[in-house]
Amino acid sequence: MRDEISAALKQAMLDQDKRRTSTLRLISAAIKDRDIAARGAGRDPVSRDEIVEILTRMIRQRQESALAYEEGNRLDLAEQEREEIGIIQSFLPKQLDEAQLHSVCAEAVKQTGANGLRDIGKCMQALKARYPGRMDFGKASSLVKGMLT
Repeated sequence: MRDEISAALKQAMLDQDKRRTSTLRLISAAIKDRDIAARGAGRDPVSRDEIVEILTRMIRQRQESALAYEEGNRLDLAEQEREEIGIIQSFLPKQLDEAQLHSVCAEAVKQTGANGLRDIGKCMQALKARYPGRMDFGKASSLVKGMLT
């Protein structure tokens, strides 16, 4: 994934795409920061799952910023945030659609043997282990909760 981001950055610089270049530089910097922190703690460099986690966090931050800009009537800045979200999402695994999400949640409930609201955590833990970065875990949590009530 690092090589893919690096190659995309080089191509964006050749294409003189300023938005894409700046976004990819932010991604690279976030990954390098995490690598440095891991090295300081005596751990291995960042894994693919951790990169997906970094990208997911970056998307969430931009979604919050876009909402704040819209509330402040700064639609131009909100649009910039949405463009950055699109660029970041291009590096994430394909997201599950609604039907797939529903069936995966039902399968997790069945496999964990969940039978009440206190078992939501077990189901979510199983989903996070199997589908990192491939679903909105907020939606998944509400689906699982609905299945268990």
